[in-house]
Amino acid sequence: MAEEHVGPSEKQIAVHWREEEYYQPSPGFVAQANVNDPAVFERFSLENFPECFREYAELLTWDKPWEQTLDASNPPFWRWFTGGRLNASYNCLDRHLKSSRNKVAYYFIPEKEDDPPVAVTYQELFVRVNEFAALLADFGGLKQGDRVTIHMPMVVDLPVAMLACARLGIIHSVVFGGFSGKACADRIVDSASHILITTDGYYRNGQWLNHKEKADVAVEEAAKAGQTVEKVLIFDRHAGRYQSETPLVAGRDYRITELLASYRGARVEPVSMLAEDPLFLMYTSGSTGKPKGVQHGTGGYLSYATATSKYILDIKPDDVYWCMADIGWITGHSYIVYGPLALGVSSILYEGVPTYPDAGRPWRIAQRFGVDIFHTSPTAIRSLRMLGPDEPGRYDYHFRLMVTVGEPIEPDVWRWYYNVVGKREAVIVDTWWQTENGGFLCSTVPALAAMKPGSAGPGIPGIHPVIFDDAGQEVPAGSGRGGNICIRNPWPGIMQTIWNDPDRFVRTYYAKYNTDPNSKDWRDWPYLAGDGAMLADDGYFRILGRIDDVINVAGHRLGTKELESAVLKIGDVAEAAVVAAVDTIKGTSPEVYVSLTPGITPSEELKRRIIDTITQEIGPIAKPRMVWMVPDLPKTRSGKIMRRILSAISNNAEDIGDVTTLSNPEVVAGIQQIVKQRSEG
Repeated sequence: MAEEHVGPSEKQIAVHWREEEYYQPSPGFVAQANVNDPAVFERFSLENFPECFREYAELLTWDKPWEQTLDASNPPFWRWFTGGRLNASYNCLDRHLKSSRNKVAYYFIPEKEDDPPVAVTYQELFVRVNEFAALLADFGGLKQGDRVTIHMPMVVDLPVAMLACARLGIIHSVVFGGFSGKACADRIVDSASHILITTDGYYRNGQWLNHKEKADVAVEEAAKAGQTVEKVLIFDRHAGRYQSETPLVAGRDYRITELLASYRGARVEPVSMLAEDPLFLMYTSGSTGKPKGVQHGTGGYLSYATATSKYILDIKPDDVYWCMADIGWITGHSYIVYGPLALGVSSILYEGVPTYPDAGRPWRIAQRFGVDIFHTSPTAIRSLRMLGPDEPGRYDYHFRLMVTVGEPIEPDVWRWYYNVVGKREAVIVDTWWQTENGGFLCSTVPALAAMKPGSAGPGIPGIHPVIFDDAGQEVPAGSGRGGNICIRNPWPGIMQTIWNDPDRFVRTYYAKYNTDPNSKDWRDWPYLAGDGAMLADDGYFRILGRIDDVINVAGHRLGTKELESAVLKIGDVAEAAVVAAVDTIKGTSPEVYVSLTPGITPSEELKRRIIDTITQEIGPIAKPRMVWMVPDLPKTRSGKIMRRILSAISNNAEDIGDVTTLSNPEVVAGIQQIVKQRSEG
């Protein structure tokens, strides 16, 4: 007789999290919210798809109205608002000038606290974008459809460059400023860019960083791969002063400050783009394989970024809004540049790290500028809690709404964010989405549903998520099991394709759950996000992390995020990362890496507490094989923990992979030494 299967199958992810309590938005918030009518979910039901998204497009100014809301004739290559024409730069700038030309678009806050903030009005931004667009068209020889790579930090010149490209119909590819010259070169080659826009340097953690040297590496590496960069255009961090230690290359490198003298007062008519024309590329930086050039279109993307900024972020015209992300990521594209500017709001643009010179810096900025909406990541929240748990209480600021984005937030961290940062006044929208999605997918609509720590909430209006197991069976709500979260329907913000690789696009995001490749029905093409999730009885989704981060322990599939959340219940632990280590008996076993709060000394007693907490919270099956206490965890410049490096160390890999994009590459050798000594001992 066959042995009866006990426990979760290979197709399911075991979930042991308890459901958390609800937090209700205040009556005052509900009364003023941009969306406070529950009928919105009926309007955006599948029965009203896709015409419901006309509401999103109607927030924009169109040169020519669209003829069809969704052209789904060639799935999964969705074409939104076909036949319509518009320009993204016009929608972010020109249309505001009649009523709001003297309104601040960006308050630029230098990292050095002694340097004064700079207010850039919509009129000033309009002038700078037009002059730079004229330079790109004339001196750069660029035209609609060309690609330009932009490798820059958080300065106002970055949105200027993006909007100048958009004005001309040029496809911009922004590379996160913290990435190496080699990473920039990979993106130059794939997009076939002939022009690189960069800067001489910037400030980070109190240090002046020479950024121009990365441009030299990028151009050299791109040339090795057969792509010639003809011109490198360089912004001065301090106008009129070139401060990089790296010299200019004659005939290739040009200071934009000097070139602009020929284009003062220039005005460039915005190119009228088809809605389905590409607006930008954003490359995902996977730990392995060639980066994917995620291609976003003009009309669909812009309408989605604008609408979600208005309805989920609850942005009002008179707000001061601060998204602490980097423009080099999709959050910055959608929720620092395109969404807020399309709504005509005033935003904070901060150059540096949130904890410089101390953990009170964000709250001083919020107090000085009267910030209404605060938008950041769980990584930043954990860091601020670790370095200054009581700092927010020292400052007189009052947020109306706060956002968390980028990864799941642990319930205990969420509660600190709500109680201490938000002072129990602000609502929180815990959002889930990805580079490929253009904007939020899951979140509570802030005035319509209670908040629940650790849960992103249901799909936002018009988004209809579902969880499938590996066999394509739907995992029901309240089952206590996780699976692969998918979206049943297309939406305007969804990526159009992977640049120059449509087969990879279909294979990566749609092939797994498509049962008929010849089907022309959008219902047969659910989008695979690549994240694990579970669905509670109340319709709230809890994101369990990347499917790749699921650990299979003796047939039990455990989400690493759940284990990390359990560890972070211990006050002595500042950060935690769980990775899968090869185990000859169980297949794989969890190993835990932790950094401790300042003043806490590593001890065997603390290790036992960590192991006991995981065992109590999740069960004996999740008991970690090892707990490693390290001075710091390897992180990218955006603050994300690089678990693949820790996994490589745990599994004694000879090659731990590229560490050049880390903010703290020096910690890797120290961690390797700690693990090696213990293993040999």
